[in-house]
Amino acid sequence: MKKLIMFCFAVTVLASCGTSKVVKEAKSTFKGAWTLNTITYPGASGDFAVTLFNDTSKACFENSDWFFVANNNEGTYTITNTGCPSGERNFIWTIQEVNETTGNYDFLLKPVNEKGKSETGNTGFRVNLVSLTDTAMTWEQTVSLDGKPFTIRMNFNKK
Repeated sequence: MKKLIMFCFAVTVLASCGTSKVVKEAKSTFKGAWTLNTITYPGASGDFAVTLFNDTSKACFENSDWFFVANNNEGTYTITNTGCPSGERNFIWTIQEVNETTGNYDFLLKPVNEKGKSETGNTGFRVNLVSLTDTAMTWEQTVSLDGKPFTIRMNFNKK
């Protein structure tokens, strides 16, 4: 009887730690090639000197190509715009459960080298997965500007 109770407890713990069905479906939808079409600043007007993911400017990221591999949570993005530091960058990513504050899912992106190793320690970026369909997705990242929250919205289309 004691073994049966321990077995049931272990199964319950393992089941509660597993990835939810919604997250698994989202990972499946993420899989593949995307284009980061536009970057906007909801609630703000003007042009801002924003460096995304400690890499390069908004202008360089627009029209960049992104590729997500769902089975190992690796990916790449490629900057090709003229006058930008072009080339392919590697990252690892994951979708987390619902953010209690926003009600949306958080998405974590961590830059790595081509071997999947971080060269910056624990540096990574949390973005909010605002919407995700088979053909489009939107991320938002909130940063601080003059001590106040500032939102960056990234709009993708699937290739």
